[in-house]
Amino acid sequence: MDKIKFNLSKITGKVKPMHGINNLPYSPQDCSFAKKFLKDCGAPYCRLHDTMGAYGGSYYVDVPNIFRDFDADENDPANYDFYLTDEYIACIQESGCETFYRLGVTIEWASKKYRIHPPKDYAKWARICEHIIMHYTQGWADGFNYNIKYWEIWNEPENPPMWTGTKEEFFDLYATASKYLKSKFPHLSIGGYGSCGFYAVTRDNMSDFYKSFVPYFTDFLEYIKKENAPLDFFSWHIYTESVEEVAVHAKHARDTLDKYGFTDTETFLNEWNFGDEGTSHFHKRTMVGAAFLASVMCKLQNDGNIDGAMYYALGGGVYNGLTEPVDNSYRKPMYSMMMFNDLYKKGDTIQCEHSIEGVYALGASDGKETAVLICNPSGEDRLVEVEFSGIKEGIELTMKNHLLNEESNAELVKTEIFRGFKAIPVIKLPKTSVVYLNLTEMEKNNE
Repeated sequence: MDKIKFNLSKITGKVKPMHGINNLPYSPQDCSFAKKFLKDCGAPYCRLHDTMGAYGGSYYVDVPNIFRDFDADENDPANYDFYLTDEYIACIQESGCETFYRLGVTIEWASKKYRIHPPKDYAKWARICEHIIMHYTQGWADGFNYNIKYWEIWNEPENPPMWTGTKEEFFDLYATASKYLKSKFPHLSIGGYGSCGFYAVTRDNMSDFYKSFVPYFTDFLEYIKKENAPLDFFSWHIYTESVEEVAVHAKHARDTLDKYGFTDTETFLNEWNFGDEGTSHFHKRTMVGAAFLASVMCKLQNDGNIDGAMYYALGGGVYNGLTEPVDNSYRKPMYSMMMFNDLYKKGDTIQCEHSIEGVYALGASDGKETAVLICNPSGEDRLVEVEFSGIKEGIELTMKNHLLNEESNAELVKTEIFRGFKAIPVIKLPKTSVVYLNLTEMEKNNE
């Protein structure tokens, strides 16, 4: 029988924030559900991109939505409209989540393009971004003193609906803005560029368009290295049905950054979901999507090639697999996020060893309780032995087994008690499921 081994006494690192999100299930009339969602999900970051729909809902987040007349004086607070963005960000920050702010514009799919052109003055665009950062972190213009660390310059500049300029024009914009913003805010993380990804690394017969994403990345690194422009973090995207493909792309991003000398640059997968871009929307909301989400988060944590991930996306669109838009009830993938959050709150990862193809596992501990995820995204039932070693002398181990599958929303299905230095329960992994184990250590009652 296949076996997964956990050593409760061996700490291997920290659980990383893999369960971040893009945008909120937000209503400007009442943000109470968005706050409840954030508390239930425990998302550590909420990235703001495509916020409130087309053109950023006209008044949210995007640079031209906040600074509406590019020819106006960027030093005058009267020329900025922060009002609705203030309300949106307050909902995030007041829930204990941290905003991950994309400086740029929303994707434009219509035939006429309005705000995705290169700014006519890169230096002025950088100064406008400076004042947006000042408003949210230094109280400028009746603003706030939020802890917003990450500021992302643009999104998917390789993609025509996001940028009408040339590659070289974007590189120049990034270098100009990043150097200026880093000089003003050395304590903050300035990065980008929300890469479309690296599909040609893993897929044959890709079009020249998709192939171009790979050299775009290396050309960008060469340019900013020559310009001595900062890259505190690099962000990238992938949409796929393959857990392993996500992992390969994560390694490609990390290895490429290291190769070009950016060894201290963090890397974030800040758009991802089940299915190829523009497809597979049905399974984003089913157990197929739920098992995929949990598997990817475990795999990325275990491989250690990224610093965090952000699911795309909440809101009313087809990419939202977490909540029902009609009644705000939670879909199956939301429970994967909630279970991963429990591991995240535990803090420390524990040693996990196995070589079972197609099964993904992760354990975390806070010193008193241990939580374990075991994911079976395949269409076949499996039985595995789960060995827990490193149990302290005189300790009784209580294990509660919760199951997420088509019939169960992470409900408790079994409780077992173990005594001794080692416990080896046999765990059933139904097809397309996630098992969550909660282990509590208590001193034995010798009476």
